[in-house]
Amino acid sequence: MTKKIGILTGGGDCPGLNPAIKGVVYAAEKFGYKCIGLAEGWKGLLEGKTINLDKKITEYFIEKGGTYIGTSRTNPYKIEGGVKKCLKNFKKLNLSALVAIGGEDTLGVATKLYKDYKLPVVGVPKTMDNDLSITDYTFGFDTAVTVAADAAFRLKDTGKSHRRIMVLEVMGRHAGWVALFTAITSGADFVCIPEKKIDTQKMIKKLKESYRRKKFALVITSEAAELDGLGKDSEKKELDQFGHVILKDRGMGAKIASLIEQKTGIETRFAVIGHIQRGGSPTIFDRILSVRVGMQAAKLIHKKDFGKMAALVGNKIKGVHLHKATGKLKTVDKKWYEMMKILF
Repeated sequence: MTKKIGILTGGGDCPGLNPAIKGVVYAAEKFGYKCIGLAEGWKGLLEGKTINLDKKITEYFIEKGGTYIGTSRTNPYKIEGGVKKCLKNFKKLNLSALVAIGGEDTLGVATKLYKDYKLPVVGVPKTMDNDLSITDYTFGFDTAVTVAADAAFRLKDTGKSHRRIMVLEVMGRHAGWVALFTAITSGADFVCIPEKKIDTQKMIKKLKESYRRKKFALVITSEAAELDGLGKDSEKKELDQFGHVILKDRGMGAKIASLIEQKTGIETRFAVIGHIQRGGSPTIFDRILSVRVGMQAAKLIHKKDFGKMAALVGNKIKGVHLHKATGKLKTVDKKWYEMMKILF
C-alpha cells in the first residue's frame, strides 16, 4: 500500500506556498509516497476535508501566488474536541505523516501535536514577516519587501512632484523586518517598527531636515508601530483563535501622517499596501527557497525524522527542532538598531 502524506497551509497566505507544496509532492513521489491536501489549514484535518495533489496538478505551482489548498487561522486547541477530531481524521484518512506549512501559529499547533501525541509531523516555515527563529529567512518575505519597495518608489515620485511627506504602511504584526528592509531598499528618511518605540521629536527633526534639503520625505511604518505622543487605542480589540489582535482597523499610517503634518505644517499623505503584499507571483528567491524547504520536508518524513522543521541555515536546508523554531519570535534586534541610527 502506498504511504500517504497530508499537506496543509495555515495562517496568512503569502507567495511561495504553492511552490512549497510542489516541492513536497515531487520529492514525496520520488520516495514512494502519495500526497493529499488538507483544505484550509488545520480546519481540513479537523473536518476531514481533502484536495487531490500530484505532480500533474502541481506542475506549474512554481509561479503561482496564494495557496491552491486554501488556508485559515483555525486553531484545533481552541475548539472543543478539536484535537481529538484531528487525531481521529489523521487515522481515518490513512495518513503516514503530515506536513504543516505556516508561521508561528500553524507550526505552534504542529509542535504541540508532536509533543503531546507524537503525531508524525514535519514543519515548513512560511511567513512574510520573517519572524520565525532558527531559519535565516522564510519564503514570502522577499516578495513582500519587493512589492512594498516598488510602492515606496512610486510614492517618492508623487512626494517629489507635490513637495509632500509620504508615509507608507506595511505589514508586520510583531516584527519590523518588512518595514526595515523596505525602508533600507527604498532610501526612506525614517522607519517605524514595533520592536522600538520611536522618539517622535527625533522623527520630526529628521523629516524637517530632509524636507529642507530636497522638498519631500518618505516614512515607512509597520502596521503595529508605536510612537511617543501618539497614544494607544482604548477601544476593545478583536482577537483571532491564536489570541492575536486583528490589526485591520488600526490605521497606523494615517495616524502617523496626521501627526507629522500637525508637527511640521508640511502636507503629508499616506498609503497602506496591506494585502497587496500577500498576493502575486513569488520572486525568484522565494520560488527557490520554498521548493527547497518543501523537498526537505519530504526527506525528513522519509527518514522518519519527525518533530522537525525544514530551515534555511546559511545556504543549506536543514532539519531543526520545531520547538526551537516556535519558542521565540525573531524580531529586529540591537545589531540592526545601529544600522537604523546611521541610515534614519
